Amino acid sequence: MADRIELKGLKAHGYHGCLDFERRDGQDFICDVTLWLDFSGAAASDELDDTVNYADIAATAHGILTGTPRNLIETVATEIAEAVLADDDGRAERGLSPLLHAVEVTIHKPHAPIPLDFDDAAVTARRSRKKRLA
Repeated sequence: MADRIELKGLKAHGYHGCLDFERRDGQDFICDVTLWLDFSGAAASDELDDTVNYADIAATAHGILTGTPRNLIETVATEIAEAVLADDDGRAERGLSPLLHAVEVTIHKPHAPIPLDFDDAAVTARRSRKKRLA
């Protein structure tokens, strides 16, 4: 069984893109993060250590969105997903077991340089612990 925690609509100004003006001026990006885990232990204990702190997830995603410019939002989404899984791996340093089964990150680029009328351009990266251990 896998429960789900979602962080939707995290906004950040970044400098990702292949075009010179994207790197120079930047633009707003929107990030959604979905985490799959079993949070029945947290529901029973009502303790934050037994689940994922979505404030930490937001800080990780925001740091990457506003950090090193990348050509592709595919790269940004993957970096966030991998960082979230790595942070979950770090629970062992605190004597806690990793919680996440998988993470999915969607990066929206609503102001992508497309000379047509459109609502959004987005990519989604999904990474799972199972694939990381294989």
